[in-house]
Amino acid sequence: MVGGMARAESVVLLNTGDGKGKSSAAFGVMSRGLARGGRVGVVQFVKGGKWKTGERKLADHLGIEWHTLGDGFTWESTDLDETAAKGRHAWDVASAKLASGDYDLLILDELTYAVKYGWVPAGEVAAGIRDRAPRTNVVITGRGAAPELIEVADTATEMRKIKHAYDRGIKAKKGIEY
Repeated sequence: MVGGMARAESVVLLNTGDGKGKSSAAFGVMSRGLARGGRVGVVQFVKGGKWKTGERKLADHLGIEWHTLGDGFTWESTDLDETAAKGRHAWDVASAKLASGDYDLLILDELTYAVKYGWVPAGEVAAGIRDRAPRTNVVITGRGAAPELIEVADTATEMRKIKHAYDRGIKAKKGIEY
């Protein structure tokens, strides 16, 4: 007990909502976990291989295991069956990593979409997270988190958009959004 509070072996953080910063916050935790000597893994559910984000470049430089398993943003997909299959595969990869005990931190970026689009049942995802290896901390990101994901999270944060540069026609900036 620390200050009257129990210290959990691991926690689940959920960043959801329509505002910017869900993945950015998750990658901040990724940096913190790595700086503290943890084994960190990332599974991206939506962004496809053509996306080379700043976070990915940093992860490659630092030797963080990173799996980009989506095929781009779903609304750009030309084959929704293939998109669903890739989303399902991403969950299979993430599920195995959650159970393995090999990680101190797993970032499941845009996992909420795998549930939202029906690629994986919410109950299956919640069970995989709940039944993870005891010392594996998890950060989940994405809009429209299912109630089952909110329930399994220890901390759930909703990012709310007040205004966004894109709405004024300002394109995403390298080093800021990606």
